[in-house]
Amino acid sequence: MMKVCLTPSFFNHSLTAFILFITFIFFPTSSSEIYSQERFKIVIDAGHGGKDPGRPNKSGIKEKDIVLKIALDLGKKLENSGNEVIYTRDKDIFLTLRQRAKIANDVDADLFISIHCNAFHDSSVHGSETFVYGLHVSDANFNVAKKENEIIFLDDHYLDDQETYSPTSTESLIGTTLMQEEYLDQSILLASFVQNNFTKNLKIRNRGVKQSGFWVLHNTYMPSILIEAGFMTNPKEGTYLNSKKGQVGISNSIYDAIEKYKKAINYSENPLTKSNTNDIVNYKVQIAAGKRRLELKSYNFKGLKSLSRVKDGSFYKYFYSNSTSLIEIRKKKKYARLNGYPNAYIVGFKNGKLFDVD
Repeated sequence: MMKVCLTPSFFNHSLTAFILFITFIFFPTSSSEIYSQERFKIVIDAGHGGKDPGRPNKSGIKEKDIVLKIALDLGKKLENSGNEVIYTRDKDIFLTLRQRAKIANDVDADLFISIHCNAFHDSSVHGSETFVYGLHVSDANFNVAKKENEIIFLDDHYLDDQETYSPTSTESLIGTTLMQEEYLDQSILLASFVQNNFTKNLKIRNRGVKQSGFWVLHNTYMPSILIEAGFMTNPKEGTYLNSKKGQVGISNSIYDAIEKYKKAINYSENPLTKSNTNDIVNYKVQIAAGKRRLELKSYNFKGLKSLSRVKDGSFYKYFYSNSTSLIEIRKKKKYARLNGYPNAYIVGFKNGKLFDVD
């Protein structure tokens, strides 16, 4: 099967990048200058908005309003616990699916969470389901994805991209990004936490974790999930979704799932500041070294973000990403190699000392 890789490509072979590449070396460090990663970044995507109201409801309830309230409440909780939150929208505006994915990719988010409500012609249907992007697309999941993907037709520039993606094409839905394949297990893990919390805490019927071809998941290159919190067309569930109690309960359950996820992948906030403990190792991907001090801007490093550097004597060492999880950082190394740094390798920081990992 042909694999379509939609991971952003930033092969800008400038003289600066070339010099950095050929001077790519490793030196033992007694660093006096360390710049570390940002906080854990979460992009919260309130579905629909503006001229796109979302799923229908006979009582006049609009999906776009419900999911925005859930997103804003969730964001406050995450910010209060030290996370960095980026909203695709924090008010009633229209965004294309392309814009939503770009926001997450541009900030190099650690997670992308899209929040929606469901609808069905049979009002007795109820329950929540959370989607990840994947190849196992049943007819039912395909139909759900088609409904959410129809926002593309509201995009004034849809025809510009018609050759690269059709929201109702089975072939387009099967084409998956390399990074989404890499992050599938993590996406499923987070989705499972969300679904379990909905069932345990809110007594919402668990319709499961499913794979389908949502465009917005297809085009983000980090662990990503799309939550269908419940059916607006079910009288009882629709009333609950439209209530303050329901919206807060849903945001609480998603928040708790994210915190469980962070613990499961062994994420530690600001790990370098805790490096005086004996058991914490902070991993980075070393991409280059040289005598020239470069600003940590993506255009200096072939589009990579989450950059840091260490000064060792007259040399600067440059790093991409930052994690206490070796599994996570190995995926970042693979991504760096795909984007212009074929000799990138992993280093670790422990008690202020830098050492080679692999």
